[in-house]
Amino acid sequence: MTGPQVFRVALDMPLRRVFDYLPPKDPLPPDTGPPVQPGVRVRVPFGRQRLVGVILEAASSSDLPTERLKPILEVLDPRPILDTAALGLLRWAADYYHHPIGEVISAALPKALRLGASSSNAEERWSATAQGREAHERGEPKRAPKQRKLLEFLVAGDGSTADALTENVPNWRDAARSLAARGWIGSLEVIPEPDDVPLGAQTSGPTLAQEQRNAVEAVGKLLNQYGTFVLHGVTGSGKTEVYLQLVERVLTQGRRALVLVPEIGLTPQLVGRFRERFGVPMAVLHSALTDHERLLAWREAFSGRARIVLGTRSAVFAPVPDLGIIIVDEEHDSSFKQHEGGFRYSARDLAVVRAQRANVPVLLGSATPALETLNNVTTSRYTRLTLPRRADQAAPPRMALVDLRANDTSKKTGRCSYS
Repeated sequence: MTGPQVFRVALDMPLRRVFDYLPPKDPLPPDTGPPVQPGVRVRVPFGRQRLVGVILEAASSSDLPTERLKPILEVLDPRPILDTAALGLLRWAADYYHHPIGEVISAALPKALRLGASSSNAEERWSATAQGREAHERGEPKRAPKQRKLLEFLVAGDGSTADALTENVPNWRDAARSLAARGWIGSLEVIPEPDDVPLGAQTSGPTLAQEQRNAVEAVGKLLNQYGTFVLHGVTGSGKTEVYLQLVERVLTQGRRALVLVPEIGLTPQLVGRFRERFGVPMAVLHSALTDHERLLAWREAFSGRARIVLGTRSAVFAPVPDLGIIIVDEEHDSSFKQHEGGFRYSARDLAVVRAQRANVPVLLGSATPALETLNNVTTSRYTRLTLPRRADQAAPPRMALVDLRANDTSKKTGRCSYS
C-alpha cells in the first residue's frame, strides 16, 4: 500500500498534542486533486463527537496500534486553507508562546470555518425553473404567502444571490426548501469573475516631502526581500501617505498588501483612505464583524480577489496570496497584544516573523515607538526612518508650564484652579 498511512490532525482543545487518524475509507476521485494533505480541514471522530480539525502532517506509522486508530470521516477542502508558510508561522507561534497548536490554529480561522463552512468564495445563486414560472403565472402557491413572495421575487429578477434574498425576503430559507422540493426553484454555486480593475492608484496623492520620499525609496528598494523598518513620525507628519505610496508600488507588481491597525475605531477612517486612493477589492477584518461577515472577508482574501487586506490584530493570520508588504500602524499600541482568551500573542511581533518567512518588508509606524522597537533599532536589527516635521508644515503647538499657585487669575474670575 503506497502513500501515507497516518494523518496527524490538530484539534481545537487545550491539549499539547496532535491526534493520529487513518485515511478516509472513501477517498475523493482522482480528478479532484490531492484530497488529503497538510493544511486541509477534515471532520474526524473524537469520542462521541465529530470535530473539525486541520491536518498538520502525514506519516507512515503511528505510536498507537493501527486497530486503535479511526479513519477520517470527511475531507472539507479541495485544497489547503493553510499553506506551508501559514502552518510554519502557526507552529512557530505555538512553540514561542507555549500554547497548544490546535488552539493556535483555531485563533487563526473564522468561527464558521472552525465549524466546517465552505472555504470557497462561490456565490449561492437561486432562480425559478420553468415549472416555477408557470406556477407563478397561475398565482401559486396560493396558501403560502412567504413562498409566493419568494417565487415572485425570483421570477421578477431572473434569479438572485443568497445575500440579496436575505436583504429583500427575510427568513426565506424555509420557503426556498419547500419550493425546491416541488421543483419550482433551484440553486447553484457560481464563482465570481475576477474584477478587471487597474492595479495602481486611481487618484494621485499629494506631493511628498523629502523625508517621506526618502522613506518610500528606502522600503521600496527592498520590496522583494525581508527587512524591518520603523517609520518614526510625529503626529501629522504623513505616515499614512507613505503607506499608500508603498502599497501602490506593491499593487503595480501584481502582489498584495496586509495592513494592521490597533483599534476598530481607526479601521473605517483608514479603509476610506485606501478605497479613495485605490479601486481594487479590499477585505476588512475586525472583531465587530458578524461571523458571516468575517467568513466572507476571509474568503475574499483566501481567493486572492482582495488585493489589500486591512484589519486589527487577528488579521495577522489572514491568508494573503503573493504577499508583497506588511504594514503595522501605531505599532506601539497595546491593542496589538491579545490579553484575553486562551491564545495570547503579539500581532506586531507575529507580523515581523511572518514578513521574515515570506521574505517581504514590514513597516512599523508610530509617533512613539515601543521601547523594544527602539532597542531593535539601536542594535541595528531594524532600520529607522524619521519624519520630523508635519506634512502641512504647520508649526507644532506651543507648550508652556503654568504654576497655578502663583497665578491669581482664578481668584479674579471666580474659577477654580487645581495645584
